[in-house]
Amino acid sequence: MMDQHRQAFIEEAYELLGELESSLLELEEKPDDMEIIGRVFRSMHTIKGSGAMFGFCEISTFTHEVETVFDMVRNGRIRVGKELIQNTLAARDHIKALLYSENGGAKVDPAVGERIINELRRLLPVNQETPKPGTQVISSPIKEGGINSGNKQTYRVRFKPAKDIFFKGANPANLLNELREFGECKVVAQRSALPPLEELDPELCYIYWDIILTTREDINAIKDVFIFVEDDSELSIEIIDNGGWLDNESGYKRLGDILVERGDLSQSDLKEVLSEQRRIGELLISRGLVTPEKIQSALVEQQHVKEMRQEREKQESVASIRVPAGKLDTLVNLVGELVTVQARLCQIAAVRNEVDLSSVAEEVERLISELRDNALSIRMLPIGTTFSKFKRLVHDLSLELGKEIEMTTSGAETELDKNVIEKLNDPLVHLIRNCIDHGIESPEKRALSGKPTKGTVHLAAVHSGDSVLLSISDDGAGLDREAIGAKAVEKGLIPVGTDLSDKEIYSQIFAPGFSTAKKVTSVSGRGVGMDVVKQAIESLRGSIDIDSKCGKGTTITIKIPLTLAIIESLLVNIGNDSFVMPLSVVDECVELNREDLATSHGRNMANVRGQMVPYIPLRERFNIAGEPPSIEQIVIARINDSRVGFVVDNVVGEHQ
Repeated sequence: MMDQHRQAFIEEAYELLGELESSLLELEEKPDDMEIIGRVFRSMHTIKGSGAMFGFCEISTFTHEVETVFDMVRNGRIRVGKELIQNTLAARDHIKALLYSENGGAKVDPAVGERIINELRRLLPVNQETPKPGTQVISSPIKEGGINSGNKQTYRVRFKPAKDIFFKGANPANLLNELREFGECKVVAQRSALPPLEELDPELCYIYWDIILTTREDINAIKDVFIFVEDDSELSIEIIDNGGWLDNESGYKRLGDILVERGDLSQSDLKEVLSEQRRIGELLISRGLVTPEKIQSALVEQQHVKEMRQEREKQESVASIRVPAGKLDTLVNLVGELVTVQARLCQIAAVRNEVDLSSVAEEVERLISELRDNALSIRMLPIGTTFSKFKRLVHDLSLELGKEIEMTTSGAETELDKNVIEKLNDPLVHLIRNCIDHGIESPEKRALSGKPTKGTVHLAAVHSGDSVLLSISDDGAGLDREAIGAKAVEKGLIPVGTDLSDKEIYSQIFAPGFSTAKKVTSVSGRGVGMDVVKQAIESLRGSIDIDSKCGKGTTITIKIPLTLAIIESLLVNIGNDSFVMPLSVVDECVELNREDLATSHGRNMANVRGQMVPYIPLRERFNIAGEPPSIEQIVIARINDSRVGFVVDNVVGEHQ
């Protein structure tokens, strides 16, 4: 069981590291944003606490050191700067390497972690050292009215853990001790749920706790203590005394109100006890101070506001589970098989023309269609999960090449099949590296040409029918038409003196081994890349297009299908044989009669609304015997921006 929980921690830690990287890159742009600083701190706090809980001591110890530095950032002792961001990103990478090592990967050199910690310690205030794990950090007030402004607040905390909390490696005593470090703390154990001794299971937790805590820490710090167990526990945290800066009440609530607030006494029971006394409304009416109607109106207002507040406090409970990706793939594959079987059933029903069979086939088609859509939607992910990885790539390459580059995105919510997203990662990495290395100029060159010194790489995604359009744009120098043409002639890709359009010239960069880089660097110049990018995109049944303007920049557009699991296709017949064509490449279908054949003089060219389209007679190509019908069909497809027709006997319709 513990191995299962260790694996769950590893999976969650990878997600937290992804969030940590995104938050750090965002923090570099907004160094004074306390919300982002809080996100960074909480990510590390969770990794530290959970790592210790499940036996990842090296990860916990290392993360504690980094967390302590960011606790000082959170409390205003250290300012956020580029050096802090760089070192924390390096720490994030080291934690990821340690996770990989714990999961069976290569061992990590401890000296790497020590070097990172030493770099972080250099950023601490003079005579300030990071405490060792387990020691208490005492923070002095820094900002008036801030987190540690000197105002102590008192919280009521009720912590009711799940009975099986011990099975998950958590120890409630450690959580309570961590709360005690925050300030003056009183803990009361509630034992009302303890069963008789003969029914007691020593491996279960029957106790819950009420904690009264007076501290300078804010409510988020208290929540952080329970961050790894709160999903499986009942946890409530309320401010019951604000230290005098919210109101000026000198007294406190009545005993009955406290019991009701805690949930230890029902309102009805309290009313029943209090009913022995006369209510305030009755007293006011009896003295003639207020009319019954006014009392009723006030009660309606009171009840209405109470109901509205309760409604606002309700949060929709969303249940989610982690499912291994392999199980999702198996599910989608089985649904794909069902789709093809359903198509065969519909064909059989159409041939036999039996009412009952046709009715069943239609019902099966409807159900499988819903099942298909649901199965595919489970495997769909926002492409923004990939976008966030590229921000780190842009950040690191900018520093390496001495350029100032900002990455912007749009359409991050656009969803794609997770398998498509995974296979897109490498092509997009190469395209973005090309934008940074070849496209965007150095700050000096940009300044000379009247551009802002900071360049921009924009990554966008948008749905287009059953496909997604991805574009990578930069505001750099654009592609050098002359240099590309000269290199293509030199490599024998185009004859000397050939007059080609800009698009035809730019397409030469997809040739194997093509590179215009004058020297080999860690980023480019080895002649490997764009041809591999094109092959990867085409393996996803996609296409890639380039548009560039000299001095303005370059845009590379990729068109890919939403999913690889099921292909929407066009079913056609030639004689007694059936064929399918991917519907995504089909432009239109037109008729081809005997008169058209006679006027084409054997050139296999059809006049489609004044445009000549070449076609291939598939009956001849596949050597299918028999006479063609008097009117054949041309299925016109768009391939590499060219229209090509395929002659078939007849078009049946869409098919999956």
